[in-house]
Amino acid sequence: MSAAIRIGVAGALGRMGAAVAGEIADREGVAPAGQFGRPGATDEQLKSCDVIVDFTTGAASAALATRVAANGGPALVIGSTGLSAGEEAAVRAASTTIAIVKSGNFSVGVTILAGLVEQAARKLDRRDWDIEIVEAHHRLKRDAPSGTAWMLAQAAADGRGEALGDIAVRYRDGTAGPRRQGEIGFSVLRGGGIVGEHAVIFAAENEVLTLSHSARDRRLFARGAVEAAVWVAGREAGLYDMMDVLGLRD
Repeated sequence: MSAAIRIGVAGALGRMGAAVAGEIADREGVAPAGQFGRPGATDEQLKSCDVIVDFTTGAASAALATRVAANGGPALVIGSTGLSAGEEAAVRAASTTIAIVKSGNFSVGVTILAGLVEQAARKLDRRDWDIEIVEAHHRLKRDAPSGTAWMLAQAAADGRGEALGDIAVRYRDGTAGPRRQGEIGFSVLRGGGIVGEHAVIFAAENEVLTLSHSARDRRLFARGAVEAAVWVAGREAGLYDMMDVLGLRD
């Protein structure tokens, strides 16, 4: 029988960190290898892990990726969202040395949704169909729009063959004027204990197509993150996502 994959958890005191720790405890073939808060793990703790699952902040994730890459491992699964351009660059740089799975959402359903959004955006003419991303989360969520909303918007932009940064509109206030052709808009709600609601609306003059996903329990994200950890353990260096983990990459 093969040895259990040793998984550490960064951000263990947070909601997602606790959910990931619970999922590790319930799953066969994996073993807990330490839970880290801030400022983080010691070098010895890092060496005890085959993979670290990280749900912290953009700054903390970038710092961890840089440190782990300098040590030559372990692999990482990063679920932090709201990373700055510099933090994203640090993660990409680390992925040239270690294997990293990074995703704005570890749900199987959301990964499938992103694929459907890309296909729809490819088929629906930008001159006739507007795209709006609507998302809702609990009152404690720090970043907006959510990482999942950005992931879905990126899928739509990829479908249209355009750079998301050129067509994304995050805010509308006051006399905003008419909607520009081809833009992708975001609408954000925060309140209560909403786990995660996402909808991508394709709106034409006489019809509306809505693709959506509702999360009922954050353990589903933890389950996907642990699945990603099992998949990435022992992989060659590179930056991967859930499409890779699920074998859905074309």
